[in-house]
Amino acid sequence: MSDSKLETRQARGLFLIPDPHLAGTSPMQRLDSYMDDILAKVAACLDEAAREGLVPVVLGDLFHWPRENPNSLMVALIELLRPHKPYVLVGNHDKYQARFTADTSLAVLDAAGVVRVLADPGLFLRLDTPTGPALLGASPDGTPLPGSVAADPGVTTVWLSHHNIGFPDFQEKNVRIREIPGLDWVINGHIHRPQPTVTAGRTRWANPGNITRLKFNRRSKERHPAAAIWRPGLADLEYWPVPHRPFEEVFPDQPFPPEEAATGEPESRFLEGLTRLAWRRTREGAGLKDFLAANCNPEDPETPVIWELYREVTHAPDQDDPA
Repeated sequence: MSDSKLETRQARGLFLIPDPHLAGTSPMQRLDSYMDDILAKVAACLDEAAREGLVPVVLGDLFHWPRENPNSLMVALIELLRPHKPYVLVGNHDKYQARFTADTSLAVLDAAGVVRVLADPGLFLRLDTPTGPALLGASPDGTPLPGSVAADPGVTTVWLSHHNIGFPDFQEKNVRIREIPGLDWVINGHIHRPQPTVTAGRTRWANPGNITRLKFNRRSKERHPAAAIWRPGLADLEYWPVPHRPFEEVFPDQPFPPEEAATGEPESRFLEGLTRLAWRRTREGAGLKDFLAANCNPEDPETPVIWELYREVTHAPDQDDPA
């Protein structure tokens, strides 16, 4: 879509709400107050965005489970979201069997007209702010980041993503931080642990974390959930502490499990690749090829194995991969 055909909005910037993981029943080790707790957080974020004249954007994973969420949650969300109509980037938890389709809870909100779903990669908004114009694009889960972005001089460019990006604590992730020609910002969801903003050439890469504490560990206890604010001209995101209850009130009173390895998440890209293969299966071979091409690092030793599995599952010819 060309810049001239985009919707244009007047606002002071973006209010970024990363990974709420809403659910009607408590996931992991969260206590039974979970649904009301997270709804209250989302409500506080939307109210703050409205007070500050900012466009609210959910950076993916609005839901923890993609479908069959209770009607009580869906009704509460429709009433909460209707006055604000935030943009919602499709995250991996918003899709069922790796697809965003009409049988997902996010699609219900879309049909109700209370959200603007970002389900496809590309530009979606031109923002006119007191500190200058901005051009906004997005890449939902499983879609590639742009190779470059074209914009008029003086226009700040921002791309929203829900990806495994190699931030300092997660250098094993498969999307490497690099300069993207013409792009000023990549602002990422998906990785729940907040990361320092990294600059590569012109492009700043930011990862604000998430507003919901899911894991029962010491790091979650020490972290304060926060949303983030972006405006043209800022050197870094501004963080807005989200009102939240004490850790001891939302998690069980018991010892912490053994500490996680310092390298971060235990699941490797190899296992993640196997999971994607299991989800997509033969009938989605073309989409899977695009996903693997965008996310597999040719230099990693497990990449040839993943491509071999891809060919086995999809019956693709040997030349049908870039490895």
